[in-house]
Amino acid sequence: MNRGATIVVVLLLVLSGCTGLEDPNATTTGSAPTETTRTTSTTATDGTSYRVEVVEVVDGDTYTVEFPDGHTEDVRLLGVDTPEVHVENTPDEFEGIPTTEAGRDWLRDWGHRASEFARTRVLGKTVRIETDPAADRRGSYGRLLVYVYANDDKSVNEQLLEQGYARLYDSSFSQRSEFTADERRARDDAVGLWNYDAPTTATDGGTAGSSITVTDYRADAPGDDHENRNGEYVTLTNAGTSAVDLSGWTLSDAADHRFRFPDGFTLEPDASVTVYTGSGTDSSTDLYWGSDTAIWNNGGDTIVVTDDDGTVVLKEEQ
Repeated sequence: MNRGATIVVVLLLVLSGCTGLEDPNATTTGSAPTETTRTTSTTATDGTSYRVEVVEVVDGDTYTVEFPDGHTEDVRLLGVDTPEVHVENTPDEFEGIPTTEAGRDWLRDWGHRASEFARTRVLGKTVRIETDPAADRRGSYGRLLVYVYANDDKSVNEQLLEQGYARLYDSSFSQRSEFTADERRARDDAVGLWNYDAPTTATDGGTAGSSITVTDYRADAPGDDHENRNGEYVTLTNAGTSAVDLSGWTLSDAADHRFRFPDGFTLEPDASVTVYTGSGTDSSTDLYWGSDTAIWNNGGDTIVVTDDDGTVVLKEEQ
């Protein structure tokens, strides 16, 4: 081989060898991201932001997001703490909420409200998440700590504080002073969960002033409970002398499955309404939960009725 041909061969070999220097951020079309890709794309440098899709709301301050390369991460909102929905709350973490059963019920209800707020704002949507160089990269459970922006100037984190869905979480982060002021205003104005008014328990087990009572209940439906869902039900009666507007009230069990009364639904004095677990056509006397499974526990359960302010007005063991 002459010298010129040798040079051409060497150049071809060098150029072909360059294809082995892969971009660590690159993914192969149609294949799953490699472990290297995951590490590179999720370990953000200080101040880095990402566009991600929220694929699950775990609770008010924790989401599962999907990155553009297809992998998912659990993220935790920086600087805020919404009440728990999956475990028991610790009321003394929320100043002014008593460490009582009523206080725990109040916080659990606001935990569900915070989750619903998050589902409305971000679930299924593409949002921007930002890390904070002044904060830890990840929390104690390995979740990425972020601010979440859903096409707003203010983060979802800050909106939760302003609207009383969350308390300030005592940690180091760059927006702490703003968040502290947001919580203070919400507490001073009794917004959201800070609008706690301890219920006075009446002798009938309900809240004083509440005339709603349980007059019929069936947990064990004939046959298979999951097939005969309308065979289980709860009947509530207004034992008072004035009509009660049940708009936004909820009926729930010990496992916190919740039925929300439709807007405009009013129960007249001495009138009753039966809430069936399955599906059907609502009327002034019959409402339908629309559940795909049985709700009430045959071995014993708790009927809880909560008004539209989050106050438990009836709690009855069955």
